Amino acid sequence: MKKVISIMAVAAFLFAGVVNAQEKKEAKKEPAKMEKKEAKAEKKEAKAEKKEAKKAEAKK
Repeated sequence: MKKVISIMAVAAFLFAGVVNAQEKKEAKKEPAKMEKKEAKAEKKEAKAEKKEAKKAEAKK
């Protein structure tokens, strides 16, 4: 009986380690996506500012 409990305890420990490793990988992906979205938004803003500057120069 002790042998069965020991085997189950080891299996549960190994399974918990695998689950924790998977959760960390998913957490790392999320900030990278946010950084990409922010970079795209900054590029759009920069393009809009350039267009406005060109319009202002054309009016002069």
